Amino acid sequence: MKHFRNFINGEFVATNKTFENRAPVDNRVIGLVHEAGQAEVDAAVAAARAALHGEWGRMTVARRVELLHAVADEIVRRFDDFLEAELADTGKPRSLASHIDIPRGAANFKIFADIVKNVPTESFEMATPDGGTAISYGLRSPLGVVAVVCPWNLPLLLMTWKVGPALACGNTVIVKPSEETPATATLLGEVMAHVGIPNGVYNVLHGFGPGSAGEYLTRHPGVSGITFTGETRTGEAIMAAAAKGVRPVSFELGGKNAGIVFADADFDKAVAGITRSAFENCGQVCLGTERVYVQRPIFDRFVQALKEKAEALRIGPSDEPGVGLGPLISAEHKAKVLSYYELARSEGATVVTGGGAPAMPTELADGHWVQPTIWTGLPESARVIREEIFGPCCHIAPFDTEEEAIALANATDYGLATTVWTQDLGTAHRMARAIDVGLCWVNSWFLRDLRTAFGGSKASGIGREGGVHSLEFYTELRNVMVKL
Repeated sequence: MKHFRNFINGEFVATNKTFENRAPVDNRVIGLVHEAGQAEVDAAVAAARAALHGEWGRMTVARRVELLHAVADEIVRRFDDFLEAELADTGKPRSLASHIDIPRGAANFKIFADIVKNVPTESFEMATPDGGTAISYGLRSPLGVVAVVCPWNLPLLLMTWKVGPALACGNTVIVKPSEETPATATLLGEVMAHVGIPNGVYNVLHGFGPGSAGEYLTRHPGVSGITFTGETRTGEAIMAAAAKGVRPVSFELGGKNAGIVFADADFDKAVAGITRSAFENCGQVCLGTERVYVQRPIFDRFVQALKEKAEALRIGPSDEPGVGLGPLISAEHKAKVLSYYELARSEGATVVTGGGAPAMPTELADGHWVQPTIWTGLPESARVIREEIFGPCCHIAPFDTEEEAIALANATDYGLATTVWTQDLGTAHRMARAIDVGLCWVNSWFLRDLRTAFGGSKASGIGREGGVHSLEFYTELRNVMVKL
């Protein structure tokens, strides 16, 4: 039985209160997680503040960059350890975790370390009223102690997406991983200690949200800022907590993303792209596509082709070759997704494929499996079309004109991402400008340049991270004026 302990001030800390960590593939208990209480939160904040003003705070940028490169190299050296931890927690296909989650988790440290090293601030020369000269320049200082509240769908990748730039900018961090996926955040504590990151710079607290580590951490007055990826409702609660003390937040929240396929698109590539965006990671991707709009001349053909792709996805555990669809993260989430499958029927959907739970071998019968599901025939007012489900499902509807596609895509409270498929350059640029989202892919999906802005609009988030945009959140920009 594994024990996932809190990591505070360079040491692993056990508590008297634990909860079970269960494998999504078969629901067996794979570990006990030590829940942090107020005392552990206080200790982590004190350690982080001490490190902020100690060796870490006095360290040169060059030395910080060197250490963060060492963190990335150690993750790569322990690639198999991180991979197995991620697979045990999430059950996702091995190919997905080995090609995306772990490599990106390591790369986030190097990329942001190099950005901090190479991106300058502003500098201006001006005349003074007495005829002299002054020089004004910008100076970046760390935000302080940053609370990093992480989701369970891409545990390592999305955690290091925040920890990497936060540490590169000279902050200290307290990570609160999802209670569903404690393993890789805990394992990263071993890496930090091994490469020589000073005690207190990287801390991990396990637990839940309300009445647990999440609430205690986000309400703590010693926390300087909060970055969070997850549900919009949770983001609202964290934002209310951050208002006390007027602390900054960076949020990437929910989405109900639209995919738009024009009749002139490369048909096979569009089908393959929507298959990925609707079903990858069992639909548990905030950037995924749950609403698909296809221009009428190719609508029927597209529905049939996507049906064939969905039904060809092999469902199973990560250690079986050729698996394209793993389980949902938990029994609770499975119940939620299946409730939407039932709701779709009651709202009058035509079930093109799926719509339930697959029959699995006896040893996997208690796992959190659902079928990839496609619907047609629902009105835009249907809850299944308006509410985020976060499962391997999508609704497909026809459209006729570009203006109609734009209106359909924007008819949501969310504004995270879209994917547009067309071979007309003018159409592509007009759609990218007109759809109210933070990310627009054209003839692709989940293709990322980490130097670019990442985040959502409307109810999908606040702020942007990525590249220099991460520096804007994780540092305070100070103006220095020198009269010569």
